Amino acid sequence: MAEENKGEITYRQIKKNEEINLLIERGNQVLNILGFTEHSKKHAAKVAETAGKILKDLGYGEKEIRLSKIAGYMHDIGNSINRHDHAHTGALLAYGILKDLGMTLEDVLTVTTAIGNHDESTGTAVDVVSAALILADKTDVRRNRVQNSSIANFDIHDRVNYAALTSTLEVKREKRVIQMDLELDDEMCTVMDYFEIFLKRMIMCRRAAEVLGCKFKLVANGNKIC
Repeated sequence: MAEENKGEITYRQIKKNEEINLLIERGNQVLNILGFTEHSKKHAAKVAETAGKILKDLGYGEKEIRLSKIAGYMHDIGNSINRHDHAHTGALLAYGILKDLGMTLEDVLTVTTAIGNHDESTGTAVDVVSAALILADKTDVRRNRVQNSSIANFDIHDRVNYAALTSTLEVKREKRVIQMDLELDDEMCTVMDYFEIFLKRMIMCRRAAEVLGCKFKLVANGNKIC
């Protein structure tokens, strides 16, 4: 892979970019104050790596993998402006940043389309990069994303994330299946609690998997849910 190819901005460049990292951290500060789960550089990097791995495991090329990782890392920068409509404001921010960095317009549009479509309230998977981003983002459920230090003050989002003891995403290429395995502390949260807030996200994941020519399966506490 040629790091110096004209117009080819690498994931490593994006991950080290000061402006992007400031936007991510400012967005996380805002969400922390509002009582949301963690959306820091840690979440950004996890989503980026997972999105890239999904496409790699399915046999997609280097370009799609690279762009999915860039979209994954930048997908929440719109939270620095406002949580409401953050997918769209994030896409607009990303458009300007990536153009200034010298990324080709075709690649800029692929990344910004993915960012602009990653939120379940307004978006859906429209290509392989957006599909990988959605699957990676919506399956990042883990205890250490909870920023509320008081269990007594947990809302349902805090309880569901805190109850997630383990969460893994597996690509079964031959079977064309993308499977999420979730282990929940059922004293903290039931499977029904999970679906109360994540049903739209799981439907979004199903659509994303279909764009990748796969089926999406969710297994919670050893039981197949969908």
